[in-house]
Amino acid sequence: MVEGIAYRFRTGIPWRDLPGDEFGPWQTVWKRHRRYAGDGTWDRVLTRILAEADAAGKIDWAVSVDATIARAHQHATNTTRPEQDTGGGIESQESALARD
Repeated sequence: MVEGIAYRFRTGIPWRDLPGDEFGPWQTVWKRHRRYAGDGTWDRVLTRILAEADAAGKIDWAVSVDATIARAHQHATNTTRPEQDTGGGIESQESALARD
């Protein structure tokens, strides 16, 4: 069953195209995979494999993260901003003396 599940994910084929002569009926393999995914079996398997590989020093936990940001000018978009977000209209730009 596990070989059939691994074969399916490795090749990317639909479940129905799983070779029946090697792995049995595709429905059986699919049901087992679905059950393992639902009850957490795959999570436990992955946790165990990672723990054993880490204990043997086979995992390099160094991570490289690229945080490059490309900022665009506010006029680079084709959207408009509401008047209140741009500092208001002409009235707010005039001095108090000019309004009198």
